[in-house]
Amino acid sequence: MKAITYTQPGDSSVLSLVERPLPEPGPGEVRVRITVSGVNPTDWKARESAGRPLPFDEITPNQDGAGIVDAVGPGVENLSAGQRVWVYLAAHQRPTGTAAEYSILPAERAVPLADGASFEVGASLGVPAMTAHRALTVHEDGPSRLAPGALAGRTVLVQGGAGAVGHAAIQLAVWAGATVIATVSSDEKEKLARAAGAHHVLQYPSASLADGIREIAPDGVEHIVEVAIADNAALDVEVVANHGTIGYYADNGGDTFTAPVRVSFAKNVRWQGLLLYTVGERALAAAAEDVAAAVADGALPVGEAHGLPLTWFDLADTAAAHDAVAQGATGKVLIRVAEGE
Repeated sequence: MKAITYTQPGDSSVLSLVERPLPEPGPGEVRVRITVSGVNPTDWKARESAGRPLPFDEITPNQDGAGIVDAVGPGVENLSAGQRVWVYLAAHQRPTGTAAEYSILPAERAVPLADGASFEVGASLGVPAMTAHRALTVHEDGPSRLAPGALAGRTVLVQGGAGAVGHAAIQLAVWAGATVIATVSSDEKEKLARAAGAHHVLQYPSASLADGIREIAPDGVEHIVEVAIADNAALDVEVVANHGTIGYYADNGGDTFTAPVRVSFAKNVRWQGLLLYTVGERALAAAAEDVAAAVADGALPVGEAHGLPLTWFDLADTAAAHDAVAQGATGKVLIRVAEGE
């Protein structure tokens, strides 16, 4: 089989297209014939991993993807050969990511892909959609699971609504019945956030941003999905509701942040860090189940018309795909591994 691998950390030049024997799934594992591989920021960051030894002698990158179950290992009962699936965390603590014609992964990380949902939808889920799910389900008085109506009567602020996580957060929150406010940095990105379903879109930087949010939500927003906590902590505290949650999942803008102390504790604010790789199996299973339900309802479409432009690369050009993500490509970067079926 063809696979992209690297044997040392570094920039994208360490990635090579190689031929490898077809792997066999072990107990509790499945082999997925990958059709589309999705690229996330953590994929290129893990590859660079400067100053740290690689966990395996050879690694195939990329956590997310979609394809068809090709073989199942002993003990796997919930999946069978021929099923269409989307996969998540394929390369987490494993050497076999989705930048290959076949990937071996634990059966629980392969989720049936709803009839009618494309492989590009499946490959765009994983890290972004499951991170968004977590951000929307950590409020102390809010739902721990998402479904239609679960967020009814609540207001969600998505900071950075044109990014992959922001896009998924808008779609999931709308599916669950919330009123969604998104912030973006340009007219072009405003169009994307509106296409994703945001009810209100405000642009930054703006001295009147907090006023604009409070005009929409006078009592504050219950949930904030935050991509740049270092830049936005003070504003978040200003517009968050009493007992509101600020779920932050990235360090855009800096690796430290400060926040007003008195107003934070006066509002009983919960600062909730989010990292899918350490969130635990229970949260992952809940997110995978709810995201799959949203896909079945048609709530997570992709493409520019739905607010998430797709940029495509061939498997041989995986290095360029990684570079595109590292350089901040808008939307989702996907790798065409095989022709869709």
